[in-house]
Amino acid sequence: MIQLYGLKMSNYYSLVKALLIEKGVDFEEVKAPPTQEEDNLSRSPMGKMPSIGVDGNYMSESLAIAAYLDRVQPEPALLPSDPFAAGKVIELVCHMKLDVELVARRCLPEAFFGQTVSDETKSSTQKDLAKGMAALDRIYVGAPYAAGADLTLADFYTYFSFGLAGGIAQKMFDTDLIADYPKIQGVMARMAEHPSVQRVEAEKA
Repeated sequence: MIQLYGLKMSNYYSLVKALLIEKGVDFEEVKAPPTQEEDNLSRSPMGKMPSIGVDGNYMSESLAIAAYLDRVQPEPALLPSDPFAAGKVIELVCHMKLDVELVARRCLPEAFFGQTVSDETKSSTQKDLAKGMAALDRIYVGAPYAAGADLTLADFYTYFSFGLAGGIAQKMFDTDLIADYPKIQGVMARMAEHPSVQRVEAEKA
Protein backbone atom coordinates (compact mmCIF):
# COMPACT_ATOMS: atom_id res chain seq x y z
CA MET A 1 0.00 0.00 0.00
CA ILE A 2 1.17 3.52 -0.81
CA GLN A 3 1.63 6.02 2.02
CA LEU A 4 0.70 9.61 1.20
CA TYR A 5 2.58 12.08 3.42
CA GLY A 6 1.56 15.71 3.94
CA LEU A 7 -1.36 17.82 5.07
CA LYS A 8 -4.82 18.18 3.57
CA MET A 9 -4.40 21.97 3.39
CA SER A 10 -1.81 21.57 0.60
CA ASN A 11 -3.16 21.88 -2.92
CA TYR A 12 -0.53 19.47 -4.21
CA TYR A 13 -1.32 16.96 -1.47
CA SER A 14 -4.97 17.20 -2.52
CA LEU A 15 -4.01 16.79 -6.18
CA VAL A 16 -2.01 13.61 -5.53
CA LYS A 17 -4.78 12.25 -3.33
CA ALA A 18 -7.28 12.84 -6.14
CA LEU A 19 -4.98 11.00 -8.57
CA LEU A 20 -4.68 8.03 -6.21
CA ILE A 21 -8.47 7.89 -5.92
CA GLU A 22 -8.90 8.30 -9.66
CA LYS A 23 -6.52 5.41 -10.29
CA GLY A 24 -8.16 3.20 -7.70
CA VAL A 25 -4.83 2.67 -5.93
CA ASP A 26 -4.89 1.66 -2.26
CA PHE A 27 -3.25 4.26 -0.05
CA GLU A 28 -3.13 5.52 3.49
CA GLU A 29 -2.75 9.12 4.57
CA VAL A 30 0.05 10.00 6.98
CA LYS A 31 -0.05 13.45 8.56
CA ALA A 32 3.35 15.03 7.95
CA PRO A 33 3.84 18.80 8.00
CA PRO A 34 6.57 20.37 5.85
CA THR A 35 9.68 20.53 8.02
CA GLN A 36 13.44 20.42 7.71
CA GLU A 37 13.61 17.49 10.10
CA GLU A 38 15.65 14.55 8.85
CA ASP A 39 12.74 12.12 8.72
CA ASN A 40 10.86 14.46 6.41
CA LEU A 41 13.91 15.31 4.30
CA SER A 42 14.46 11.59 3.74
CA ARG A 43 11.07 11.52 2.02
CA SER A 44 11.15 14.95 0.37
CA PRO A 45 14.63 16.50 -0.01
CA MET A 46 13.33 20.08 0.13
CA GLY A 47 11.00 19.27 3.01
CA LYS A 48 7.91 20.03 0.93
CA MET A 49 4.68 18.11 0.63
CA PRO A 50 3.39 15.80 -0.52
CA SER A 51 5.57 12.74 -0.78
CA ILE A 52 4.71 9.08 -1.10
CA GLY A 53 6.18 5.92 0.35
CA VAL A 54 6.30 2.69 -1.64
CA ASP A 55 7.79 -0.37 0.06
CA GLY A 56 10.21 1.75 2.06
CA ASN A 57 11.20 3.96 -0.86
CA TYR A 58 10.10 7.56 -1.22
CA MET A 59 9.21 10.02 -3.93
CA SER A 60 8.37 13.73 -3.87
CA GLU A 61 7.07 16.27 -6.42
CA SER A 62 3.52 15.89 -7.69
CA LEU A 63 4.46 15.60 -11.35
CA ALA A 64 6.91 12.77 -10.64
CA ILE A 65 4.31 11.00 -8.53
CA ALA A 66 1.70 11.42 -11.28
CA ALA A 67 4.07 9.88 -13.84
CA TYR A 68 4.72 6.96 -11.50
CA LEU A 69 1.01 6.35 -10.93
CA ASP A 70 0.30 6.38 -14.65
CA ARG A 71 2.76 3.52 -15.05
CA VAL A 72 1.79 1.35 -12.10
CA GLN A 73 -1.92 1.77 -12.82
CA PRO A 74 -2.33 2.52 -16.56
CA GLU A 75 -6.13 2.83 -16.43
CA PRO A 76 -7.65 5.28 -16.42
CA ALA A 77 -4.82 6.89 -18.35
CA LEU A 78 -4.07 10.49 -17.46
CA LEU A 79 -1.56 10.97 -20.25
CA PRO A 80 -2.46 10.26 -23.90
CA SER A 81 -0.84 7.28 -25.64
CA ASP A 82 0.33 9.52 -28.47
CA PRO A 83 3.78 10.85 -27.48
CA PHE A 84 3.24 14.37 -28.79
CA ALA A 85 -0.20 14.66 -27.19
CA ALA A 86 1.30 13.46 -23.90
CA GLY A 87 3.99 16.10 -24.20
CA LYS A 88 1.35 18.77 -24.74
CA VAL A 89 -0.37 17.73 -21.51
CA ILE A 90 2.90 18.08 -19.61
CA GLU A 91 3.46 21.44 -21.32
CA LEU A 92 0.12 22.66 -19.96
CA VAL A 93 0.97 21.41 -16.49
CA CYS A 94 4.36 23.14 -16.53
CA HIS A 95 2.89 26.48 -17.55
CA MET A 96 0.23 26.25 -14.85
CA LYS A 97 2.79 25.36 -12.19
CA LEU A 98 5.62 27.67 -13.20
CA ASP A 99 3.93 30.68 -14.78
CA VAL A 100 0.75 30.95 -12.72
CA GLU A 101 0.67 29.03 -9.45
CA LEU A 102 4.28 29.57 -8.39
CA VAL A 103 4.03 33.24 -9.38
CA ALA A 104 0.95 33.68 -7.20
CA ARG A 105 2.73 31.94 -4.31
CA ARG A 106 5.05 34.93 -3.97
CA CYS A 107 2.16 36.59 -2.14
CA LEU A 108 1.02 33.52 -0.21
CA PRO A 109 2.49 34.68 3.14
CA GLU A 110 0.36 37.83 3.13
CA ALA A 111 -2.73 36.33 1.49
CA PHE A 112 -3.21 33.51 3.99
CA PHE A 113 -0.68 33.67 6.82
CA GLY A 114 -0.85 37.23 8.14
CA GLN A 115 2.65 38.18 7.01
CA THR A 116 3.65 41.04 4.73
CA VAL A 117 5.20 41.04 1.29
CA SER A 118 6.76 44.11 -0.31
CA ASP A 119 4.95 46.42 -2.71
CA GLU A 120 7.57 45.48 -5.28
CA THR A 121 6.68 41.80 -4.89
CA LYS A 122 2.99 42.57 -5.21
CA SER A 123 3.55 44.62 -8.34
CA SER A 124 5.78 42.04 -10.02
CA THR A 125 3.39 39.25 -9.08
CA GLN A 126 0.40 41.00 -10.61
CA LYS A 127 2.35 41.75 -13.78
CA ASP A 128 3.78 38.25 -14.12
CA LEU A 129 0.42 36.62 -13.41
CA ALA A 130 -1.12 38.50 -16.32
CA LYS A 131 1.74 37.39 -18.56
CA GLY A 132 1.48 33.78 -17.40
CA MET A 133 -2.28 33.66 -17.92
CA ALA A 134 -1.95 35.04 -21.44
CA ALA A 135 0.72 32.44 -22.24
CA LEU A 136 -1.35 29.59 -20.85
CA ASP A 137 -4.41 30.72 -22.80
CA ARG A 138 -2.51 30.26 -26.06
CA ILE A 139 -2.25 26.50 -25.54
CA TYR A 140 -5.23 25.74 -23.27
CA VAL A 141 -7.87 23.84 -25.26
CA GLY A 142 -10.73 23.54 -22.78
CA ALA A 143 -13.09 21.76 -25.20
CA PRO A 144 -14.26 20.14 -23.06
CA TYR A 145 -11.08 19.40 -21.11
CA ALA A 146 -7.81 21.25 -20.66
CA ALA A 147 -5.98 19.37 -23.42
CA GLY A 148 -8.96 18.51 -25.61
CA ALA A 149 -11.53 15.73 -25.77
CA ASP A 150 -10.28 13.56 -22.88
CA LEU A 151 -9.69 13.98 -19.17
CA THR A 152 -5.96 14.23 -18.47
CA LEU A 153 -3.51 15.20 -15.78
CA ALA A 154 -3.83 18.81 -16.92
CA ASP A 155 -7.42 18.94 -15.68
CA PHE A 156 -6.42 17.94 -12.17
CA TYR A 157 -3.65 20.55 -12.19
CA THR A 158 -6.15 23.12 -13.44
CA TYR A 159 -8.45 22.54 -10.50
CA PHE A 160 -5.86 22.40 -7.75
CA SER A 161 -3.49 25.06 -9.15
CA PHE A 162 -6.16 27.64 -9.83
CA GLY A 163 -7.87 26.91 -6.53
CA LEU A 164 -4.81 28.31 -4.78
CA ALA A 165 -3.67 30.89 -7.34
CA GLY A 166 -7.20 32.23 -7.72
CA GLY A 167 -7.61 32.58 -3.97
CA ILE A 168 -4.36 34.53 -3.68
CA ALA A 169 -5.29 36.83 -6.57
CA GLN A 170 -8.68 37.50 -5.04
CA LYS A 171 -7.25 38.38 -1.64
CA MET A 172 -4.27 40.38 -2.83
CA PHE A 173 -5.62 42.16 -5.89
CA ASP A 174 -9.40 41.80 -5.59
CA THR A 175 -9.22 40.05 -8.97
CA ASP A 176 -10.96 37.00 -10.36
CA LEU A 177 -7.95 35.38 -12.02
CA ILE A 178 -10.00 33.39 -14.55
CA ALA A 179 -12.76 35.94 -15.23
CA ASP A 180 -11.53 36.51 -18.78
CA TYR A 181 -10.72 32.86 -19.45
CA PRO A 182 -13.94 30.93 -20.13
CA LYS A 183 -12.08 27.77 -21.15
CA ILE A 184 -10.47 27.53 -17.72
CA GLN A 185 -13.76 28.42 -16.03
CA GLY A 186 -15.42 25.51 -17.83
CA VAL A 187 -12.79 23.01 -16.75
CA MET A 188 -12.89 24.28 -13.16
CA ALA A 189 -16.65 23.78 -13.04
CA ARG A 190 -16.41 20.33 -14.65
CA MET A 191 -13.69 19.17 -12.27
CA ALA A 192 -15.61 20.43 -9.24
CA GLU A 193 -18.22 17.80 -10.13
CA HIS A 194 -15.68 15.02 -10.78
CA PRO A 195 -16.03 12.17 -8.24
CA SER A 196 -12.38 11.90 -7.15
CA VAL A 197 -12.15 15.67 -6.67
CA GLN A 198 -15.44 15.76 -4.78
CA ARG A 199 -14.19 13.08 -2.39
CA VAL A 200 -10.99 15.01 -1.72
CA GLU A 201 -12.93 18.18 -1.00
CA ALA A 202 -15.41 16.36 1.24
CA GLU A 203 -12.62 14.77 3.28
CA LYS A 204 -10.83 18.06 3.90
CA ALA A 205 -13.38 18.92 6.59
